Amino acid sequence: MKLKSPYLIKPHTKVRLSSHSTSAHDGLNEGAAQAVFVEHRTRLEDLQERFYAAQSRSVLLVLQGMDTAGKDGTIKHIFSGVNPQGCQVASFKVPTPIEARHDFLWRCHAQVPPRGMIGIFNRSHYEDVLSPWVHGTLSDKQRRLRFKDINEWEQTLTDNGVVILKFFLHISHGEQTQRLQERIDTPSKHWKLSPADFEERPFWPKYQQAYEEILRHTSPKHAPWFVIPADHKWYRNLAISKILVDALSSMKLEYPVATFDPSGIKLGKESPKAAAKQVKIRTDREKRAPDADSMSYGKKSQ
Repeated sequence: MKLKSPYLIKPHTKVRLSSHSTSAHDGLNEGAAQAVFVEHRTRLEDLQERFYAAQSRSVLLVLQGMDTAGKDGTIKHIFSGVNPQGCQVASFKVPTPIEARHDFLWRCHAQVPPRGMIGIFNRSHYEDVLSPWVHGTLSDKQRRLRFKDINEWEQTLTDNGVVILKFFLHISHGEQTQRLQERIDTPSKHWKLSPADFEERPFWPKYQQAYEEILRHTSPKHAPWFVIPADHKWYRNLAISKILVDALSSMKLEYPVATFDPSGIKLGKESPKAAAKQVKIRTDREKRAPDADSMSYGKKSQ
């Protein structure tokens, strides 16, 4: 899958986040951007229905960014109109005691979407590189090994039919300050605050450096990163929705063809036995595996 976007990070590109705008809006004002976004969301509804019906591949969106970058808002606005049966969201906080006893990819692997589903990671496996590295609990050797593990794991997912799109929501330090202040001043948003939001702010430069290395070393063609300008929430939504719609459109999705002739079925007076004689249905799902709602990773998708 080849996607064109000004926000795409090519493999092994040396990234300087300071050279990437946080407030770009492609010359659009909010009203014009919102109109295009509505078109994207309408298109996404249709594509997602076809994608869910086909159950041939899955899509995994990874959302990363500094606190208040808009991960929750992105999910809310882009996916508010799609069929919830075809989406799943997984959020990754500080590892639980059980999760910490496993390898760092264990908890994420369990949340990979099955075929037909769009999965969204609100934070992800990259947190297990980012925070330990910033706070000095991950050595350079361990960091390189985790980059290697991540690239190999994402390749395995791709080989098994998972389309991976990764988004870094790029906001400025000043924008984060404004958003945190708004939460402080708005009682209905206090639930979004935590002490960590303020404890981590002095580490902003280190987080930026860590993200630059992540973007450089983990953006292969099969699992690319996109650095999305996110100071303007309305443009953030537009940019991400366009990339997702382009990705789904490139799959040329069609509704599955029936495996029997529906015109031969007559309703009204049939008995169970007669109905069984009329048509013997073997769906693609049954042919593929006993449990079509779970994904097999032992074999490459054709």
